[in-house]
Amino acid sequence: DPPVGTAPPPSRPTASERGPGAGAGRNVPIPQLVTELRELVVAYVKQETLVPLKSLGRWVGFGLGGSLLLGFGVVFLAMSGLRALQDETGDTFTGNWSWVPYLIVVFALGLGAALVWVLRAARKAEKGTA
Repeated sequence: DPPVGTAPPPSRPTASERGPGAGAGRNVPIPQLVTELRELVVAYVKQETLVPLKSLGRWVGFGLGGSLLLGFGVVFLAMSGLRALQDETGDTFTGNWSWVPYLIVVFALGLGAALVWVLRAARKAEKGTA
């Protein structure tokens, strides 16, 4: 009898309990091993590369779509501002002054771009220090 408070030693599983091909004497043909290795490598590559790339592709697609829509919006807004300056200011920008609405719109676009640039740099700096 084992001493009190100790568990009996674990019994070793028999060959039938371990399953087919278990143990050091496993005789598996080399072509089958190569096939299993190939399947394992293909599954690993799919898991680690293709699935993340598909997810990344979706984000890139949404980013490009959003950029195009935002770009069209800015262009249309600039054109409407130009048209408003040309039509709604009466005779102010006629004759030799017809170029001024274009200058105002280009200046406004540059100001908007500078604002976006500054805000982007501030956000990047905030993320870098946090």
